[in-house]
Amino acid sequence: MSELVSLSLFFSMIRLSTPLLLAALGGMFSERGGVINIALEGLMLAGAFTAAAVTHYVGNPWIGLLSGIGAGALIAGIHAVACIRFRADQVVSGTAINILMLGVPPFLSGALFLSSGSTPQIPKINLIPTAPVVIAFLLVPITWYVLSRTPFGLRLRSVGENPEAADAAGINVNRMKYAAVLLSGALAGIGGAYLSIGQSSLFTRNMTSGRGFIALAALIFGKWRPVQTMLACLLFGFTEALTIQMQGVFKLPSGDEIPVQFIQIVPYVLTIIVLAGFIGSSRAPRSLGVPYVKE
Repeated sequence: MSELVSLSLFFSMIRLSTPLLLAALGGMFSERGGVINIALEGLMLAGAFTAAAVTHYVGNPWIGLLSGIGAGALIAGIHAVACIRFRADQVVSGTAINILMLGVPPFLSGALFLSSGSTPQIPKINLIPTAPVVIAFLLVPITWYVLSRTPFGLRLRSVGENPEAADAAGINVNRMKYAAVLLSGALAGIGGAYLSIGQSSLFTRNMTSGRGFIALAALIFGKWRPVQTMLACLLFGFTEALTIQMQGVFKLPSGDEIPVQFIQIVPYVLTIIVLAGFIGSSRAPRSLGVPYVKE
């Protein structure tokens, strides 16, 4: 057990929590504004592929990161238009984007790089393994301050709680919703870019592996609040880091190693437990998922 609890485990937890935290903070803006965003998985995939492809061609990871932000915001814009302008079912729209982004990046990768499985390897000098980590954890107090202490945050929370009252107070409800969803796409795009040009050195098919849904679970577990959401992301990151170090350590009574698949499912089982146990006790924004129709 002493081999499991180490400094390397701590840094691994921070590293693995970073994409979850970025996506969860993005989802927080969207959902505090009243728009359900289960498209975080797809937004992360868009950011991951775009960042890897642009970094490969340009050779500059910062341009790659900015392009990943733009891709996440662009796909989020589709979700925003569908849900706000056309009042589509927000869960269906988010699911459609997730399915779309499972197919589009491999298709583009095949067209651009003649390989639908992955993009070319990016040189180590063109990776940014630290900056997104710093950005993610700096965003926690910034997000708290924006939501709690600024006019933008007050308006956003009022739109998510009572859009009729916000409209009567002169707030442009739809404009705030658009801003919130686009911001969520930008932050999820950073999380995806970190996966491909930070943690890894290329984009691979479905490399998010459900992290968008885990981020959504952390958001619910954290009750749509920045600090609590960060702690939930750290919990999931710790679980994933622990499962990596557990591989090959524990053995069955027969002496055989525990199959790695059973160890790898631990973070996803924890996600199910969190959603099943805490979704009822977490109070979502009152108008979450309800399209606003101005009378």
